[in-house]
Amino acid sequence: MSDMTIIKDTIATVHYHGTITGTDEVFDSSHEREPLSFLVGHGQMIPGFEAALMNKGAGDQLTVHIPCAEAYGERDDEAFQQIPLAHLPEGVEVGVQLAAQTESGHVIPVRVVALDDSEATLDFNHELAGQDLTFEIQVISVRPATEEELAHGHAHGPEGHDHH
Repeated sequence: MSDMTIIKDTIATVHYHGTITGTDEVFDSSHEREPLSFLVGHGQMIPGFEAALMNKGAGDQLTVHIPCAEAYGERDDEAFQQIPLAHLPEGVEVGVQLAAQTESGHVIPVRVVALDDSEATLDFNHELAGQDLTFEIQVISVRPATEEELAHGHAHGPEGHDHH
């Protein structure tokens, strides 16, 4: 199985270090924790990250630059909303991240970007929207997804038996 490569419906396990392109600003890294395992081809990773890994195998190392359009998208100047303070937790402050539920039931992070006496302005853009990203990636392992993982749409751990 060591010659298996990353394709749709495999479980890829990687270590990664992500920076904002052109800076040393680290926004995420797996190096201080367990490597990341994910089901390939099921929308769990940003498109550019997953595309860069296709046909790579265990032991491969790469550095990939991902334009914002293939990461978290461009910033949307319309993705702001004023909310009455009465609908938010007491004592909310500028810079705080909250969770909002979309009409489709998904929970997304939003940031408080302004406050006045009666309303808060929330930014619905992803924190990394508009940013080009650079990842240093090391492929640890690749294995076929189990039927259960495919049915659930996510990895269940290295041996396929972890569950939520």
